[in-house]
Amino acid sequence: MTKILLVEDSKFLRMAMERALARAGYNVVCAIDGVEAIALAEKEKPNLILLDMLLPKMGGQQVLAALKKNPATAGIAVVACTGLSQKNAARLKQDGVCEFLDKSELGLDKGSGKLLAAVSEILRELNLDVPAGACAPGR
Repeated sequence: MTKILLVEDSKFLRMAMERALARAGYNVVCAIDGVEAIALAEKEKPNLILLDMLLPKMGGQQVLAALKKNPATAGIAVVACTGLSQKNAARLKQDGVCEFLDKSELGLDKGSGKLLAAVSEILRELNLDVPAGACAPGR
């Protein structure tokens, strides 16, 4: 089962994303700040990290740098999931993210379809397992 570490400090977004991903068949682990994210990445060894860039205690870019510097977590695919503008996407990719998701474009207030489609597409590109329910119609 594909394991996703969701790093999000907004309770609403974290709960909405966690619920959608879990219902789709992913094993989801959550962190609410950068320090917890690094500890959970080392402990849980997720297949994918959805990383908010504006976090308490340690910002997303610092978390990304720490993950990529640590041999135990360097190979984990990281997706920047943020409200920051697209112009940051190129720099984030240089820093080691495999993809950039704009929270405002996910439309989580209208359902989880766009989130699930984006995550499934990223996982397929990484040759990782996508659960059968991850792209079911009506999600």
